[in-house]
Amino acid sequence: MLDDLTTLLGAGHVLTGNDASRYGKEWTGDYPSHPRAVLRPGSAQDVAAILKYANATGTPVVPVSGNTGLTGGTHAEGALMLSLERLNKIRDIRPAARVAVVEAGVVLSSLHDAAAEHDLIFPMTFGARGSCMIGGMLSTNAGGSNVLRYGSTRDLCLGLEVVTPQGEVMDLMTQLHKNNSGYDLRHLMIGAEGTLGIITAAVVKLFPAPKVRATAFVGMGSLRDALQLLNILQEESGGAVDAFEFMPAVYNRRYDAVHPGAALPFEREYPVTIMLELASTAPRDAEAGPDGSPHLAELLQRVLMQRLEEGLISEAVVAQNEAQRTAFWKRREAAGEITFDGNPLVNTDIALPLDAVADFMEAMEARLPSFNAGASSFSCAHLGDGNIHYTVSLNRDDPVLKDSVVEAIESEAMARGGSFSAEHGVGLSKLSTMARRKDPVALEMMRALKTTLDPNNILNPGKVLPRS
Repeated sequence: MLDDLTTLLGAGHVLTGNDASRYGKEWTGDYPSHPRAVLRPGSAQDVAAILKYANATGTPVVPVSGNTGLTGGTHAEGALMLSLERLNKIRDIRPAARVAVVEAGVVLSSLHDAAAEHDLIFPMTFGARGSCMIGGMLSTNAGGSNVLRYGSTRDLCLGLEVVTPQGEVMDLMTQLHKNNSGYDLRHLMIGAEGTLGIITAAVVKLFPAPKVRATAFVGMGSLRDALQLLNILQEESGGAVDAFEFMPAVYNRRYDAVHPGAALPFEREYPVTIMLELASTAPRDAEAGPDGSPHLAELLQRVLMQRLEEGLISEAVVAQNEAQRTAFWKRREAAGEITFDGNPLVNTDIALPLDAVADFMEAMEARLPSFNAGASSFSCAHLGDGNIHYTVSLNRDDPVLKDSVVEAIESEAMARGGSFSAEHGVGLSKLSTMARRKDPVALEMMRALKTTLDPNNILNPGKVLPRS
């Protein structure tokens, strides 16, 4: 088999042994595996040749991009791992149409840099932007800090190039905003985690770069007050809120312990800290007002001052320069770094209606002591879109205990109209939850799609869909 694959791809692009070992470790370290080999195709045609061969021989194939996932979606024990890292070309940027044509192995930060050369942005952003790749983002329908304004990865994609399990290249690379021509196979592939086809390229939306941003840290007493502040800011700014991120007191204590020289710009600790950012492309918002600050910053300061006087917020600091803004974002994007504290963890990724977030948090805090005397929560949230990363630290590594905590979290979320999976995907870690919580009719339809499109079950087998 390895000789056949080397003939297909060329020497140096079929890795085994020590050369392949780094690919079997995803970011969390929770799902180590030993791929039979790591394949590094250089084109969609190479991917097609691999899948034709794998389909004919019944060999499982697990696609991988930046390998920054958190759910075991790239676990590849005994499988062929197909790395998209060589498909890393930005084929075209069309500034007038505000689209980019990119291959699946393009690193997110590289797309950011390329768009910036045309005074444009690709607005998806999160902490792993320096290593995550477009293919993985599409396969998990990644979220991030700007979903509130721009939507998830699905909302930023116009077209796809996909290789089917049988090794056929499907061209869905439309650059159209409207294309009502049958089933939307693009959306079927996005979020499928490589179980229905392998995404090799995409057409993505670009947007005008903001001419001005205004960023602030706000200390508050409750999440309900935070939601009220978000709605006020949206109304006052005409929908200019780019990010609205929640960090509780324990988050800031952990960050300061790891980065002792980076204290919060507050006089004291608050139960709720919000990092928010407004952005505008309008020249008038970037013009300096009487005090020398841009109009957008003046608007933000005025709104925050009024809410201070009303008692809705307790303290606020608006970034005065780019260095301070960068420090604010660095604190928020360190979530992955400071979440894993060495204790056994239950790490979840849920979504809730905005007005149900506070109720969920209160309900879970009340329930935690009943599971484990040493249990404590650690959370952060893309509060503007209702996505909470709710983590529970336990004093013993007990699979039954962990599962009971997960079940409680999903129960409290779904009782309030929420979801047990917001932006990280399902992978392996949420299979039991899928079996418990996903509508059984929907599950059977998903299984029927998988069986129809991939009858030999070669693409990322065992992920997303629990066994029936």
